[in-house]
Amino acid sequence: MASQDEIKEYNWKPVLQTYGYLDAGQIEAIQFNSRAVLEYVMLDRDNDASLINNITRARENAKAVQDHITKEMWHNLNAYYLLIREPGIGQNIKYGDPLTAFDALIKHGLFLYGTINITMSRGEAYNFLNAGRYIERAIISTDVTDIKLKEVDYDLKHETAIPSLRYLLYSLSGYEAYLKSSRGIVEPDTIMKQILYDEDFVHSVLYCMAHISRYFKRLQPQSIPESYEHVDFLIGKGLNNLKYSTCNLKDGQSIKGLLSQIRTDLQQISRAFNTHYFGYT
Repeated sequence: MASQDEIKEYNWKPVLQTYGYLDAGQIEAIQFNSRAVLEYVMLDRDNDASLINNITRARENAKAVQDHITKEMWHNLNAYYLLIREPGIGQNIKYGDPLTAFDALIKHGLFLYGTINITMSRGEAYNFLNAGRYIERAIISTDVTDIKLKEVDYDLKHETAIPSLRYLLYSLSGYEAYLKSSRGIVEPDTIMKQILYDEDFVHSVLYCMAHISRYFKRLQPQSIPESYEHVDFLIGKGLNNLKYSTCNLKDGQSIKGLLSQIRTDLQQISRAFNTHYFGYT
């Protein structure tokens, strides 16, 4: 965690604005209190975006479609739900070493991904699952990038821009890949190029968008033509908006505009999925 490596107090305001529903006064009250912030974004049942609520909803959704997933996936997801509810996890986040709790949760999340990949039939359910996975991953990459740029007020020449972007790479599991491709030269625009456009980096926005399109196209045979065409158009539009963007990767404000556009495109795709495939309005 970046906050553990810094002498100055770490301001969690951008994180709270992105992954919570607190008003300005509530954010101000805890924005420098790392324990309170971690408890809110990880364990608070009243925070709709908290990790425990997301895992709970994933379990509920999986329970409703058990006929379409493997028993191994269900058991693993149920174990994930039980893990985050263990007293030891909460105690470490609130009072002990939060990294111990994070390591346990991350490892179980990776175990879940592996279980899905080696047990799920490559049919309709698997394609839906992966389209949703890459929508989520693209949103996370976009949000985390925006959070780190917001810390330096979108000024890539700011004295703390390089450390902030280095932690961004750590957050997206891309630091080692970046060092290999950049020969150890750390520059803001090359970092942003990897995060936004690298076709081989699994957390880049372009990689995620391409895989949303890939898995969605596999759903065409089972889709109502009008529904498929509408969602396919939005995915194609989002992919083209990214591919053919004139964003200046040396200009933080230009990147800010692109991130906003990406977020809008992903929200439109997600809403279209809900409306045309899951019957939500």
